[in-house]
Amino acid sequence: MKVSIITVTYNSSDTIADCVKSVAAQTYPDIEHIIIDGASTDNTTEIVRSLPNRVKRIVSEPDTGIYDAMNKGIKLAMGEVIGILNSDDLYENNTVIEMIANSFNNDEEVEAIHADLFYVKKDDTNKIVRYWKTKEFYTGAFAKGWHPAHPTLFVRKEMYENYGVFDLNFKLAADFELMLRFFERYKINSKYLPEPIIRMRLGGATSKNMKNIINQNIECYKAFKTNNLSSSVFYPIYRLMPKLKQYFND
Repeated sequence: MKVSIITVTYNSSDTIADCVKSVAAQTYPDIEHIIIDGASTDNTTEIVRSLPNRVKRIVSEPDTGIYDAMNKGIKLAMGEVIGILNSDDLYENNTVIEMIANSFNNDEEVEAIHADLFYVKKDDTNKIVRYWKTKEFYTGAFAKGWHPAHPTLFVRKEMYENYGVFDLNFKLAADFELMLRFFERYKINSKYLPEPIIRMRLGGATSKNMKNIINQNIECYKAFKTNNLSSSVFYPIYRLMPKLKQYFND
């Protein structure tokens, strides 16, 4: 089984080396790493080329945003399973992809796998700030504030072919809408691995300011409506509660 890993970059020279090295160090042999760069003005692509890597293709051209770039990567992917690793994230250890591939190979009915992640300090990935324990999916979980940690999600490529890619009408929550669509609308068969597989640096686009947080919640409401799914007026509170619990557990 080939596993495709898509990384979207734009002026990512400060972090891309950690990302590329973590993929190159994986024990699983059949990996293709696809870099979709939004025409960076720094030396992001030069850093990628200078490192030992699993990169099969680098595309560097203007795009309309991160989700447009992810869609380009999905279109190019040759693997049976696709994962997305952000340019400032890295895998928790060298056996993550081997574990993911084995989980898919051991159960042909599994269409998606998700797991836990560590939030880490931006300038020190050894410093864990928060542990996101995703837990198992159940029908109706999204309306209660649950959703998988997107960087931990691996899906069979045919899920994108059957149910669509990222909806570019969503600027801040296209990953949420895609997962909602896959899990709640189309009821894909998912499996949860109860262990952290990603180290994710703090400071994503949706958490940069209050305006983005508000707009993301508005888009999440829109995602339910787009997929003909019901949600509650209390959804923002439900969405916040699991995150608060993470601060007080373990």
